[in-house]
Amino acid sequence: MKIVDAVTVALIHDGALLMTHRQPEMPAFGGYFAFPGGKVDAEDEQTPPAALERRMPEVAPRLLRALARECDEELGIHLDALADSGDILELLDLGTALTPPIAERRFNTHFFKLVLRSRPTLTVDVREASDAFWTPPTELVRRYEQGRLLVAPPTRATLRALATSLAATTILGLDGVDRNEGGQRLIEPLAGVRILPVRSHTLPPAQHTNAFLLGDMQSHRILVDPSPASDEDLELLVARAAEIGVHEVFITHHHADHWERADTVAMRLGATVGMSIETRKRIRDRHPAAFADIEIHEYREGDVICRWQGEEVKVLEVPGHDPGQLALMPESRQWCLVGDLIQGIGTVVIPEDGGNMADYFASMQRVIDLDPAVILPSHGMAMGGTYRIAATLAHRKQREADILRLSQLGQSVGEILPQLYAGLDPRLEPLAAMNIRMHLNKLRHEGRIAA
Repeated sequence: MKIVDAVTVALIHDGALLMTHRQPEMPAFGGYFAFPGGKVDAEDEQTPPAALERRMPEVAPRLLRALARECDEELGIHLDALADSGDILELLDLGTALTPPIAERRFNTHFFKLVLRSRPTLTVDVREASDAFWTPPTELVRRYEQGRLLVAPPTRATLRALATSLAATTILGLDGVDRNEGGQRLIEPLAGVRILPVRSHTLPPAQHTNAFLLGDMQSHRILVDPSPASDEDLELLVARAAEIGVHEVFITHHHADHWERADTVAMRLGATVGMSIETRKRIRDRHPAAFADIEIHEYREGDVICRWQGEEVKVLEVPGHDPGQLALMPESRQWCLVGDLIQGIGTVVIPEDGGNMADYFASMQRVIDLDPAVILPSHGMAMGGTYRIAATLAHRKQREADILRLSQLGQSVGEILPQLYAGLDPRLEPLAAMNIRMHLNKLRHEGRIAA
C-alpha cells in the first residue's frame, strides 16, 4: 500500500487550540476530531515559494506550501499573510507519525505547532469539517478521557503534551519510535477502547483482525476476537493483554480469522471464553476439541458483558454475515463494536454457509437506527458515525437492483460478475460470485425472481 505525505498543524492562540471535527464521509479519518491539515499534493512541488519557508528553511518547501494551502482551503486561514504581518509568534516542527497498516489509506504525517498573535476569522469548508472551534487543550483531554472525543493516537499524544505545557516542543509518539511495522501497536481512539491489530489469516486486502481490550479496570475485562496468525503474533498479543489483565476472551462469530488460537490465548491468560449459542455450536461442529477444557459463557441479546466509563456494555445480535454474530455497545451508544458487519478495509462477504443477505441488510439498518457515535469494525480503523454503514447499505441495495435487472435479462452469475466487479483482484472473484448468489437467494425468497 502506498504511503503518502501529509501535514497537520496545532494552531494556538491565547491558551486555546484550534480543532476540527471531520465530516464522516471523508475518505480518511472520517468523523475524527483533528488538527487542520491534509495530504501533500503534486501541485505543492510547483507553487511559488511561501512566506512560511523563510521561517523554516530546514523544512521541505512542499510541506509548508501544503500546510498553507490546506489551512486556506479548509478554514480560510492565510498562513503566508500571517507570516508576512508578523502574526506568527512561533512555528515548530513537532515530528512525524505513520498511519498503522490496518488503515485503508496510509499517511506519513508531519506535525507542526504554530502560535498566533491574534485569532483569525474562520471560514469552514463544510465539505471537509462539520465544525472548527478554539478550546484549551486541557478541555480536549478531559473530553477524550470521558470517551467523547474520537482521535488518532498522534493527535491524542499532542493534546496531552500541550495540556501539560503549551510550550511543549517534543511529543512522545512523533519521534519515530513507534514506526515498527512488525509489532502490535496499541491504538486507543476513544479512552478505554484499546485496539491491538493482530496479523491473522483473514481475507485480502485486510491482513489483520482487531483484537479489542474492553472493560473498566475495576470491572470484568474482555479481549475480543484474538486470532494471531503465528506463534510470534500470539506471544505479542498475550504479553500485551497480560499487562492490562483479561478475565474473558469474547468471540464475535465463528469465522476462523476471529478465533484462531483463541483457546490457547484464553488458557495462557487464565480466562474464560464467551460467544453466542450459535457460534459455540458452529465451532463445536467443525472443531470438536476447541475450547474443550475452558469454561464457556453463552451470550444473548441484552446481556451485559462488561463496563466502559462506568456504563453497562450490552450484547446486540447482528446476524447476516454470520448467524451467530454479536456486537457490543455501551448504554450511551458512544460506540458500537460491530465485528464483520462492515469493514474499514476490504468488503464484507455473505457466505453461503450460514450467511443471509436479508438478515445482513436488517442488521445494518438496526445499527444505523441506533446511531452510535463511533463504529468499531474488526478490520480497519474506527469510524466516526454510521455514515459508512449507511453508504454500504445503499450500495448493496443498488447492487441488488443491478443483479435483479441483469438476472431478468437471463444473465448468469458468471456474466453478471465482471459488470459489477470490474477490475477485481482475480483471487476475490469466487467471493464476489458468492455475494451475487446470496443476493439472488434473497430475491428468490422475496418472490422478486423465480425460485
